[in-house]
Amino acid sequence: MTDDLGAAGLRFERDGAVGWCIIDRPAARNALTPAMYFGLKRAVRLVNTDPELAALIITGTGDVFAPGGDLGGRSEPGDAVLPDLGGADILPFLTIRDSRAPVVAAVNGICQAGGLLIAMMSDVAVVSDRATFRVPELLRGIPDATYAAVLPAHVGLAVARDLLLSARRFDAAEALRLGLISRVVPHDQLREAAVQAVGEILQTGPAARTHVKRMLNERYGLIDYQTMFWSLEQSPEPREGMRAFMEKRAPEWVPDQFADDRSAGSKGRP
Repeated sequence: MTDDLGAAGLRFERDGAVGWCIIDRPAARNALTPAMYFGLKRAVRLVNTDPELAALIITGTGDVFAPGGDLGGRSEPGDAVLPDLGGADILPFLTIRDSRAPVVAAVNGICQAGGLLIAMMSDVAVVSDRATFRVPELLRGIPDATYAAVLPAHVGLAVARDLLLSARRFDAAEALRLGLISRVVPHDQLREAAVQAVGEILQTGPAARTHVKRMLNERYGLIDYQTMFWSLEQSPEPREGMRAFMEKRAPEWVPDQFADDRSAGSKGRP
């Protein structure tokens, strides 16, 4: 299998038994195209089928890990033609979750939307003390089914409601306190700490580890992709939310009294 992940915004590098999938699309602040989402699935498949590889680390570049999908709908020259799959089959989150080979997220900076799901679904998220987080989907009118299913399992129902319904930003210290992630390290120690986490996981029995992961994953709720993708195709809210984001204004559904507050949610990529 080739190390080419079929996405111009992803690089795959080898360091002994560890594969590194590096999100590297600085011109778009590492926003993920469909090809990049599917390329992450290819990276997981690669470490699970290449006998020279034992684990995967996913990280970003600069001050951004991953802010989620590119709301502008853009792609990049060099992106491979995607297979004819449904929308849910493009997404990498369950593939990351179910990987037999360990997957560690080395969160180097801004981590939001699909980027935060990548971190949550990894076996361990090792996080820079400079990282920031957000769950902004509802600001765009998107009923994200993966978050609704998995976030309560990580942080409890009350905190999940808070993070999903407020879409507020929070820092690495709060993410650690809430149980959203498990390790925060000084920024300049991130790479070393991620490799250390991989080494710790690889000390455990692969078959036993797979069974434990399956039992842990049973704690997640049902992922209602049918509602999510129906809304993306049929509801006017995602289209208005994306227009508002691109135009840096509050969506139509925000009362005038709060429009200035909500327009702040349209600044910067989700």
